Amino acid sequence: MYEHLAGLTADELEANLEDPNWRIRNLYYILDKSKKVVLFVPNEAQEKFLKRIWWKNMVPKARQRGFSTLIQLLILDACLFNDNQRGAIIAQDRPTAQTIMKSKIEFAYTRLPDFIKAKAAICVDNVTEKYFSNGSSIQVSTSARGDTLNWLHVSEFGIICAESPLRAEKVTTGALPAAAQGMVFIESTAKGRDGPFYKFVMEAKANEEAGKRLNRLQYRLHFASWWDADEYEIDPEGVFISDKDRRYFDNLEAAIGRQISARKRAWYVQTRRNDYADDEQLMWQEYPSTVEESFKVSVDGVLLGKQIARARKEGRITRVPYDPTFPVNTFWDLGVDDDIAIWFQQSIGLMDHFIDYFECSSEAYSYVVHELQARGYVYGHHFLPHDGSHRRPGQLVIETPQQMLEGLGLQHIEIVPRTPDLMGIGLPALRDDMVNYLFDEEKCAKGIEHIDNYRKRWNANMGAWSEEPARNGHQHGVDALRQKAQYREEVRRIAGSWGRMSPAQTTRRRSRASGLTA
Repeated sequence: MYEHLAGLTADELEANLEDPNWRIRNLYYILDKSKKVVLFVPNEAQEKFLKRIWWKNMVPKARQRGFSTLIQLLILDACLFNDNQRGAIIAQDRPTAQTIMKSKIEFAYTRLPDFIKAKAAICVDNVTEKYFSNGSSIQVSTSARGDTLNWLHVSEFGIICAESPLRAEKVTTGALPAAAQGMVFIESTAKGRDGPFYKFVMEAKANEEAGKRLNRLQYRLHFASWWDADEYEIDPEGVFISDKDRRYFDNLEAAIGRQISARKRAWYVQTRRNDYADDEQLMWQEYPSTVEESFKVSVDGVLLGKQIARARKEGRITRVPYDPTFPVNTFWDLGVDDDIAIWFQQSIGLMDHFIDYFECSSEAYSYVVHELQARGYVYGHHFLPHDGSHRRPGQLVIETPQQMLEGLGLQHIEIVPRTPDLMGIGLPALRDDMVNYLFDEEKCAKGIEHIDNYRKRWNANMGAWSEEPARNGHQHGVDALRQKAQYREEVRRIAGSWGRMSPAQTTRRRSRASGLTA
């Protein structure tokens, strides 16, 4: 198995074993994609990664690029050849964690030369932990906290963020601080813009584009696409490339400064058709061409993915300025945990212009009213959800939210009736109504993020999406927007009664004492 080492003298072998770069290329056997036992040899993307490796490493990638294998071998190597190292690998679920231990760590270790295993013999051996005689150890799990880590690999963090926000929070509050002074590797395909994976990648990308000199706590970006993988190509004979696809590849070539061969173009198109039912968004997710494209996807379980994607495609997320000749309506959500979300809308022609968005948590209504006043808009009506006229259970305050807001000067408050069926009536109404929505891309950015990530709840026991929205913090912004859709006929009637305001009317309404009455 180690015939390639036969020509080395004892001194040469000893010297080479001091070099981790030599070891990673000459000692470890893996199972390749064809399930053949082969000596690990880094591919082009892995070689580039090894040359640019940093203390903190962020790796958004296409499928099957081998980064997990490389990183896990690096951790195993560090633990075998250095005393008292602590390594941890976090996977998206327990079966995956156990598979990593068996098919990656154990597989490579058991095929090492006996003299290496003798220097770092396994003392504790189970499906989640390996302790070696030199004091080093490797653990695999779905989280890691409580121990100082020299090496940490978070695998498929994008999936963890999308399917289990609580576990993602444990990673960011437990595992990452435990490895603050160690080597950290976070790699994943993307699963939408939800959670810390997206934020970490965007921060690393911004630092790279700015040419910023990183400190050891900042992440370095490593991106691996499909187009630099040798195996991702096929014979183009008989594969139809549409004009749309041709333009896509031509634009990609211009962006990356590299030619996309006919064989690679054929592979991409055929893979999309055969494996993903010709769904371009799934290809963006699984085989992104750029970092930006990897987050351009409407992921499984997202409830308004098609609607917000259409708005982007049609240019309805853009600059939407405030028109002072039309009143501004607000649409609210009042969360049970004192979370408040508000959209600011103007009815102009047949379109709904959403010019602003505001949210807060655990703030007094006086603070919210002050925020509305500070914006300087001329307001029409304020649409509260059905519980705006209810007294909160267990509260000592006898006034309803509507009464408290009216006491602070907010007038023309409307209560939107409760929908009897959120998934059957409320959400379809919003999907239908969104065809008329324009969003200001800057002032509504946070609200748009909530729409992007409004998803079904993941049922871990069933391994499937439930039919109910997840309570992941994104529901408040969407619930506020839904008030407009559910009450759209009444909103149109009210908008028609206001009409367009003359400059004199605008001046008079702005001069009112509260700035909110009309």
